Amino acid sequence: MSKRQKTAAGETRILALFDVDGTLTVPRKQAEPAMIHFMKELKEKVTVGIVGGSDLVKIKEQLGEDADKEYDYLFSENGLMAFKAGKLLKATSFKDHLGEEKLKKLLNFLMIYIANLDIPVKRGTFIEFRNGMLNVSPIGRNCSQEERDEFERYDKSAGVRAKMVKVLQAQFEEYELTYSIGGQISFDVFPQGWDKTYCLQFVEAEFDEIHFFGDRTYKGGNDHEIFESPKTIGHTVTSPEDTRDQVTEHILNKLK
Repeated sequence: MSKRQKTAAGETRILALFDVDGTLTVPRKQAEPAMIHFMKELKEKVTVGIVGGSDLVKIKEQLGEDADKEYDYLFSENGLMAFKAGKLLKATSFKDHLGEEKLKKLLNFLMIYIANLDIPVKRGTFIEFRNGMLNVSPIGRNCSQEERDEFERYDKSAGVRAKMVKVLQAQFEEYELTYSIGGQISFDVFPQGWDKTYCLQFVEAEFDEIHFFGDRTYKGGNDHEIFESPKTIGHTVTSPEDTRDQVTEHILNKLK
């Protein structure tokens, strides 16, 4: 745990909580050495947590193999896999919550919808089944970085993901699911309330201030709910460089 949290009673207990893609890293890229160094120094001042929609394997690819141990808290899949100092706090199952029959209907619908979707490029791994959610990619997660970038540009004008989400919301209204667009090529599907605010149950009683930094804080983005939560102080960032600037402005400069 950070030195800051161990200080004398009466001093503000601060948690700096970060999204991954677009906040600490360029989407799906490894964190730059300058960011890793910045985060290590930040840990000397306040408690640091990571919350990402991706599974643990992908977060480790971006932040390092020991990310779950190097950061005070790491919440993969929005906190459905919750770690504190490398130890698993809780694992929550989407399959157990929804049930096999409902899950099968949802998966069948998704596969048919994607099969009939006319977009410039399709690759493979269109649905990724995670412990706490589904990740759905119209182009397929096996696309190259160049194809990923091209799809992101195409989707901004064509609204492929947004249209797909609207269809799913109408088709499976009784399932009470949330559809959260994040990253460049996909969106997450999970039960209502299992957005990034889910991770706050593990930390809200431990801290006086929880600062959240994320890039997709607009309505429909996968950082929106935790950004808007009354339990956090939300900060919208535009890049890893902007994240460092805002952490310095809103946290580090106020500790001096």
